[in-house]
Amino acid sequence: MIRRPVNNNTVTEESAAVPAGGVRSAAQASHLRQAPFAWLLLATGVVGWVMSAILVLERLEVYRNPAHVTSCDINPWISCGKVFEHWQASLFGFPNPLIGIVAFAVPITTAMVMLAGAQFRRWYWIGLQAGVTLGFVFVVWLWSQALFDIYILCLYCMGVWAMMIPMFIQLTARNLAHGVIKAPAAFVRFFTSWSWTIIVLLWIATAASVFFRFLNAFIGV
Repeated sequence: MIRRPVNNNTVTEESAAVPAGGVRSAAQASHLRQAPFAWLLLATGVVGWVMSAILVLERLEVYRNPAHVTSCDINPWISCGKVFEHWQASLFGFPNPLIGIVAFAVPITTAMVMLAGAQFRRWYWIGLQAGVTLGFVFVVWLWSQALFDIYILCLYCMGVWAMMIPMFIQLTARNLAHGVIKAPAAFVRFFTSWSWTIIVLLWIATAASVFFRFLNAFIGV
């Protein structure tokens, strides 16, 4: 939990985030409020978990019946079933969505506990940041494989991509604002002030990369 000062030399998670001048930006202050972040963590975690669960169910059906047509087998370029056929879909020897089932349960649980009023110690936030960062890197790799190697899209996978962006950026902003991640005050102010802009830009960049990579498929050439 966040430790309260017992003397003048004690530093709390909150006080560690105060710049040298002693003034927080409005964006930093907003990130110090617990409920909005908890709701975002819950929403992104639930959507990511549901997308992963659907993929697991579809994969089990394919195991049972190799001729099964998945719910996102729309055309040759948008097909979960075809993606399942590639090694990237089971990087560690089992279907990737199983990782999502386990991993997304952590931010969901974290959000529920936060909404109940509990607070976590700094080591927990460091661990969560490490886990979400690894997840984000994994998603970036999967995006690159879908666009430049497999050349097939999976709608549910793209749903996971979309959720990992705000989860990673806002968790990072939260941890910067609380001093969990040590950084210069100017960078903290910049990142917390522009976090949603960064998210929107990443969404746009991802959508644009998909559009231009699959442009020939979209226009029927």
